[in-house]
Amino acid sequence: MTAGVAPVAGSRARLGFAVAGLGLVLDQATKHWVLDVADLGRTGPLAIAPFADLRLVWNAGISYGLLQQNSDYGRWLLVGLSLAAAVGLAWWLTRATGIIVALSVALILSGAIGNAIDRAIYGAVIDFVYIYTVDRAHSWYVFNLADAWIVAGVVGLLYDSIFVGRRVSS
Repeated sequence: MTAGVAPVAGSRARLGFAVAGLGLVLDQATKHWVLDVADLGRTGPLAIAPFADLRLVWNAGISYGLLQQNSDYGRWLLVGLSLAAAVGLAWWLTRATGIIVALSVALILSGAIGNAIDRAIYGAVIDFVYIYTVDRAHSWYVFNLADAWIVAGVVGLLYDSIFVGRRVSS
């Protein structure tokens, strides 16, 4: 490693951990609002746009409701896998030299931790953003900010590997 690389990687990691912390706070704050302020479990769906509702959905599985876990063993297995992924992501973040990679990994890290917290506390992930077509003929799955952070992070990593990585290696 050259003398100038370590300080750059360190500053990227600090920024990344700050973004991950902010993402985690926003994720948990919105989930608190859904459960305790709006009380969507009691009041039911809340229309926020002609194509979107806020509605409480408990997801005991992973993305798209896959691998539903209805036992404590399955729940804690998913928590453990999420935390293991978070450790790997944190390690990757400490070594990121590119800003896009650092921010992308930070977003994925905050999403993994946010959903792991839900599973550990409630036994399932709190999903609440429901998007659909105006005629309600088609809908997307219900998600939360942690899920949005993960998707945005993956998109950022793909962008970096396709466009930025190609430019650097040319």
